[in-house]
Amino acid sequence: MSSDDTDEVQSKAEPDLQDIAQKRDALLVRLDEALTAMGRAPAFAKPGKLPRILDIARRVMFLEGGCAAVAARAEVLEQAGVFAGSDWSTPHILIPSLSRVALRSAEADLVVIESLSELRLLAVSQGWFLHPLMSSEQAHHYLTQVLALNLELLFSTPSEAERAQQGRLAQVPRNLLRYLAETIGYEHVIDQLIDEIWRIQQQRPIQVDTVKHMITQIAVCRGSGDINWGSSGQGADRLVSSLYGPTQATREDPGLEEYQRRLSSMDATALQYEATGFARAMHDTGLVSPYHAVMLRHLPEQGDHLLAECLGLSATGRDCLLCYRELVHALVAAAVHPGTPQAVYGLALMLERGILYQAPVAPALWRQLSLSLCAAAEQRLLRTFGDGVPPASRLLEGVLCMMGLPLGIGQGNNPTCQSARALSMWAHNDPDYLLQMVVWAARDDEIIMHFEGQPISSRASVGGVATEVPVDLDPVSLLVVPHLDRIYAEMGRRCVGREGDPHRWVNPEFHGWWSGRGFSINVDVATGQLHDLEGFVRHFYAAYHPFYNGNQPLIHPQPAGIAVTDSAARFIGWHAITLLRVTLDPAGIMRAYFYNPNNDSGQDWGDGVVVSTAGHGEHFGEASLPFEQFASRLYIYHYDPLEYGEPAQISREELDQVIGYVHRSWGAERVPAGALQAEQADGGAGAPE
Repeated sequence: MSSDDTDEVQSKAEPDLQDIAQKRDALLVRLDEALTAMGRAPAFAKPGKLPRILDIARRVMFLEGGCAAVAARAEVLEQAGVFAGSDWSTPHILIPSLSRVALRSAEADLVVIESLSELRLLAVSQGWFLHPLMSSEQAHHYLTQVLALNLELLFSTPSEAERAQQGRLAQVPRNLLRYLAETIGYEHVIDQLIDEIWRIQQQRPIQVDTVKHMITQIAVCRGSGDINWGSSGQGADRLVSSLYGPTQATREDPGLEEYQRRLSSMDATALQYEATGFARAMHDTGLVSPYHAVMLRHLPEQGDHLLAECLGLSATGRDCLLCYRELVHALVAAAVHPGTPQAVYGLALMLERGILYQAPVAPALWRQLSLSLCAAAEQRLLRTFGDGVPPASRLLEGVLCMMGLPLGIGQGNNPTCQSARALSMWAHNDPDYLLQMVVWAARDDEIIMHFEGQPISSRASVGGVATEVPVDLDPVSLLVVPHLDRIYAEMGRRCVGREGDPHRWVNPEFHGWWSGRGFSINVDVATGQLHDLEGFVRHFYAAYHPFYNGNQPLIHPQPAGIAVTDSAARFIGWHAITLLRVTLDPAGIMRAYFYNPNNDSGQDWGDGVVVSTAGHGEHFGEASLPFEQFASRLYIYHYDPLEYGEPAQISREELDQVIGYVHRSWGAERVPAGALQAEQADGGAGAPE
């Protein structure tokens, strides 16, 4: 091309770019005017001004540079009240997986407000403004998942279905995601995403659909020749192969029917090789391929030694399998299907736990196999999981997973941490009681528990803590949690008028007899101020720290309550957890190991308090903190009032360390004035070093 031709092309292109910039700038002026008007309007008038803002923002984001311009106004959008009164007003509880639905919606306003929210979080993640409810780390983590869940929108043009449903609107989410990836750094996002998947799977959650979708999108993108991955994505191979090619015979992802034909022609040696490959992949990642389910259904006719090999069982699990072989075969036939592959992992871990040796458990599982579900239970399961697998099989998959992974239960995006904790505690400590709860909920659509000798019916009780029926749960929780939530709330209502915190009476009645009847709280319920913090800490050390309680290990999991803080150590809210054990970690540091039902236990609580989920002696599903840091986030705990330690032997240095963590975080605004003056006069207990 000659220089004259180049000049001619540039002269034609520049007016187009100038026109786009002029159009964008004109729209931005109108957007600024609309935001100013909304910011000045009283609260009752703001909703009426929102449609104009969303319409202008949509038109801006169609244009080159539009997303960047909107992101620069993120703080103004927040302050004007664009998100007020909607789900997006609380970004710290937004669910990344729901972005897939919102960004693909035919409703323009939904697409736009979701896009505005993502741009706001991008601004937070980049430090362009400080959000009161979300740290930059949390925002970055959220956006990483959003990008992972919507990778196909980054690298593909709108499909026929998208064009029919969304029309030109389909370009807005693509512009949004491209800008997010360019700003955060796509290669960085992919590597972080892979690390994040491994981190989540180290906790062995029961619900893995989101993780599997992320892995699928990575596999699709890696197979595309349009993407230059560079050096990123090196850790993806094991994740992708665990789902789509864990063994030699599935390496090229042949399809389930073809794989079934291949199994039929394999000899004992080949089957052994396949079984070992499946087991290794499953236990490495916590993920189960549909091919694994096909293999397991094929094996009962081949011999129990291959079945044990395919499940990856140790001597304990093999013995349990041989003792209860008919039950195991029946569970495989009923629960294990290509549509319910995680049942394989749940079954394997249940056998490894040896809980079938508890006399009531095997009969309870036989009852579960023949259980007739009520119409309400069937409909809930069908609405949530679809009809690809019979509802009874879906529920049985959930039962096996819960029995095998009692610390993998999550509460979803629901304020039902108490119910999730109860399910985990029963699965961990009283599995036959959990199975009874499942029967009541699934068969009768009612659960009856007792509070101080009086029956409480979930059917007769009014609303619970959750204002809406939870749907983002595993199959067992989906049926049982609504009943438990109403019963828990009713127990709380029966404590109205009693002095102090109702958890003192509710927790032992709700969770089980092993919950300590002794109760300690460091917050005055009436005022919200800290109360007897030193006595609270001394007693906790005496009850649970092995150096002060006569080296008595924790026998039964104990309910406890923590004050959750963000990475800036700001108070977020109260939360229910389970204290599981206290012991020295491999480095010789005394740590508290606990169960957190909030779906992801690895969190930065600020002031150097970073919750660990692996690398410090944690079992799958456990979180841990050094003992003094854990004590600093506690606000209630239970103990046995008949077992006393030696509180007086706890050093002043240890006390000041814990109290300092409290005063620098959630207790900063809860210190009574007199106590603060006394602390300052005493030299500032717990001051940062």
